[in-house]
Amino acid sequence: MARLERRFESLRASGRKALVPFVTAGDPALAATVPVMHALVDAGADVIELGVPFSDPMADGPVIQQASERAIARGAGLTHAIDSVREFRKRDADTPVVLMGYLNPIEIRGAEAFAREAAAAGVDGVLLVDLPPEEAGPFREAFAAHGVALIWLASPTTDAKRQAMLNKIAEGYLYYVSYAGVTGADHLSTDTAGTRLAAIRAECPVPVLAGFGIKDADSAAAMARSADGVVVGSALVAALAGAPDAAEAARRAGAFLAPLRAALDGERGSVG
Repeated sequence: MARLERRFESLRASGRKALVPFVTAGDPALAATVPVMHALVDAGADVIELGVPFSDPMADGPVIQQASERAIARGAGLTHAIDSVREFRKRDADTPVVLMGYLNPIEIRGAEAFAREAAAAGVDGVLLVDLPPEEAGPFREAFAAHGVALIWLASPTTDAKRQAMLNKIAEGYLYYVSYAGVTGADHLSTDTAGTRLAAIRAECPVPVLAGFGIKDADSAAAMARSADGVVVGSALVAALAGAPDAAEAARRAGAFLAPLRAALDGERGSVG
């Protein structure tokens, strides 16, 4: 059983919700990436989404856009992200890591070469914001051959036919975008999102996680009532910005995530 499957099976068995933090590789410093990842696990992260810096992050709001710009200026990119996972695996063989980013850097490498390198480094899944399922055949085949899950996004504008297709091809987990917009915006409606999440979870064969707009313990707990877990990104990236060194970045990461872990653990017993 793959790491993602084992982790979600363990969460389901214990009635716990998944907490999935997103951080940008290379921000607030190249040397901070791995210490931050370990600090997040120590604070209760179940899966880590590691953002691959990209020059045109169209789905991201200003916070993550700026983090990508800073990371790229330091020389971070897909190679740094993969190298960071490889280094992370020296101490942590159990926590799943998903790379989140855009198609172009992977197309440049080639699907097969990327999948082989990512799997060897210990990457468990990839979420590509701008890869349409209809055009994903070669990527799905290459990733599957190396045991790397291709994770999909659904949103409030996903119609029934497309949702059924996503359910059919879903691997690892399904990332539900809680509202139509970019990351970090401030108009999350937990009631509206909750209704949609319940409908998707009833049909989707993999866990459904909610992301976008989750900023703190209260919003995490509210969304977790309707989801199998939550993804928190922009608020965490903002908390790390400007940390003077890796140690301070790791401290901030743990301090930010711990209250969210405590809030989610207050939602025990409602994992579907």
